[in-house]
Amino acid sequence: MKKIGIMGGTFNPIHNGHLFLAENAYEQMGLDEILFMPSNHPPHKDSHEIVSREHRKAMVHLAIRDNPHFSLSTLEFEREGTTYTADTLTILNREQPDNKFYFIVGADSFFALQDWKNPKLILNLCTMLVFGRDQVEKAKMMRHLAYLTTIFPEAKIRILDMPTIQISSEMIRERIASRKSIRYYVPKDVMTYINEHHLYSEVTKE
Repeated sequence: MKKIGIMGGTFNPIHNGHLFLAENAYEQMGLDEILFMPSNHPPHKDSHEIVSREHRKAMVHLAIRDNPHFSLSTLEFEREGTTYTADTLTILNREQPDNKFYFIVGADSFFALQDWKNPKLILNLCTMLVFGRDQVEKAKMMRHLAYLTTIFPEAKIRILDMPTIQISSEMIRERIASRKSIRYYVPKDVMTYINEHHLYSEVTKE
């Protein structure tokens, strides 16, 4: 049996915060592998703001290629239409019944979990790993955890510790649009790729 973490998201673009979070989950939970799984057509996202899946796949590959326990999964790219976490976890558990899956989310996703498609199924198919941003938010997260376990008694949810790191894909896109540097926000190879393909603007400032 392998313990496999799943790091989902649009990765538009992938950034150092994603990598930092995944590595912390890997260490704290003793995982064997982390799958980075770019979403195809995620709910609650404006698809017009998302670069092509080919670009996002390439950036994820560049970001994780030097880490032996990080892998790229294109599972959600292989399905048409909106991609839902419940469907993805169903497929993974069917194809790999001997493995245990750990789905990694941030606080914003955690607070909205009860509104996702089929949250009961999601919580039955994986252990949810949740990262907060500060101690005040962590207290709020513990209250929400108590609420969720009341609704879903069988839920397996772990609140993990992580130093504060304030980076988001939206922030990076805004910096590019304003011709500000994204050095140290994303891996160097990802910044080079964004520059070469003129993503999010004409060119990223070095």
